[in-house]
Amino acid sequence: MKRWLIIGTLLAIVAVPFALRPQRGATAQTDDTVVIITPHNEAIRHEYARGFAAWYRAKTGRTVGIDWRMVGGTSDIARFLEGEYTSAFELHWTRLGKGWSAEIQAGFQNGRLPESAPAVVRAARAAFLASEVGCGIDVFFGGGTYDLDRQAAAGRLVDSGVVRAHPEWFNDDVIPRRFGGEEYWRADGLWVGTVLSTYGIIFNRDALQRLGITREPRHWADLADPRLIGEVGLADPTKSGSVAKAFENIIQQEMQRRLSAQGAAPDEARAVREGWRSGLQLLQRIGANARYFTDTSQKPPIDVAAGNCAAGLSIDFYGRQQQEAIRRRDHSERIGFVTPPGGSVSSVDPIGLLRGARHRAVAEAFIEYALTMDGQKLWNLKVGAPGGPQRFALRRLPVRKDFYTQTELMPWRSDPEGAPFAQADPLVYREAWTGNLFREMGFVVRVMCLDPHRELQAAWRAINAAPEPQHTRALAVMQDMSAVEYDLVATGLRARLGAKDKVEEVRAAQELGAIFRANYGRAAAIARGAATP
Repeated sequence: MKRWLIIGTLLAIVAVPFALRPQRGATAQTDDTVVIITPHNEAIRHEYARGFAAWYRAKTGRTVGIDWRMVGGTSDIARFLEGEYTSAFELHWTRLGKGWSAEIQAGFQNGRLPESAPAVVRAARAAFLASEVGCGIDVFFGGGTYDLDRQAAAGRLVDSGVVRAHPEWFNDDVIPRRFGGEEYWRADGLWVGTVLSTYGIIFNRDALQRLGITREPRHWADLADPRLIGEVGLADPTKSGSVAKAFENIIQQEMQRRLSAQGAAPDEARAVREGWRSGLQLLQRIGANARYFTDTSQKPPIDVAAGNCAAGLSIDFYGRQQQEAIRRRDHSERIGFVTPPGGSVSSVDPIGLLRGARHRAVAEAFIEYALTMDGQKLWNLKVGAPGGPQRFALRRLPVRKDFYTQTELMPWRSDPEGAPFAQADPLVYREAWTGNLFREMGFVVRVMCLDPHRELQAAWRAINAAPEPQHTRALAVMQDMSAVEYDLVATGLRARLGAKDKVEEVRAAQELGAIFRANYGRAAAIARGAATP
């Protein structure tokens, strides 16, 4: 009896993965199919599958099903695609009677292959770009421009034809080529943006009331309110690319303010240096309020919604989705979300056609649908609105500029205040200012806020409890950025982090961390009235 019990348990364990695997029967029963890989959540997948099926049926008279493939976030998708295309091209190359090597494996997807590369590697690269080698997936839907640019450089994306087919969409009146310094579609058609993403503050009104904060946060500096000590949810910018981008936006806004304040004859270099310093100082004060620095950008919105944090930094759709979930569950408005005016660029989530797509015609139709007004309405209409989602409010902002000029849609919009193309003082992203220091910026935030977080928070508490003049003197010591000034980071630190010897990065972290810890100790002593800290 005991043996049969053990066998039955083992059979149950083996059966569970099969019982839980995605059901694909629906696609087998349709006339056509398209295979899409995406980091988008279940709500987006549901509404786009339903909406595309209806649009496709009206256009072609045929039924269509989407075979969604989910392997994780965009970094997971990138690794998956690299592995699949490597396997597929190795088979293609060896069938041509060619020998496979580590050099070819490393080079055939290299978009920056030097002229000095071996002839056989350059031949493999040319053969890949001329081939229809595929990975069994048709469309990459979602992610960021950085992710899709990497796929394009590798040669895994091909032109879907949508830019040529619909020139009436790709202009300054509908989908501008660039806006706010961000690219919205590639002229070669390898990807096009479908929806906008911004960064902002999610907050819990009940928690703010508990802390005695009566004014809801509106600007990034509101996260530095000392009453929020231990109440702000943040992610580690060295682990979360989206949060690092939000931190970069905060710094760029400070740079832009310094430049605007100079008047008719601005000194851009000085504005960049001063904005870098004040941006880091603001991030330091926000970091001093942090409850934690998590590895994932999805945790702070969840914790704010649960009341574990009073506020947090969030991508707009994470924040709005938590707001929507609370509203749907208990009809409460206790969760709010705001994008600081002029504090965030609006970047796009693109879509692209993958090389060797087996269902190319249907894939091209899906890309077209995502950019039609029918597809765009799904992003920001209320559940049940004419042409809107049926089950989930997606709470995101469409990429088409003409969506926002349709006044008849205003009563049906889930976020009628969202006007990304009509900001009074928009943030204009300038890559030359911080783009080449993106990694270094995250590193500085880590050694300034994460590694010495206990010491930073202790100094911050002491400073905010201190009377004048100790308060001002101590704050100046805590916010001393002389070790990480813009020019020092752009030269010395950048070189150290780029060194082949990775021990150099550890040394840099130890040295800068020691400087900040010493500053925090001195600041706390001054705040407590020590004469010679």
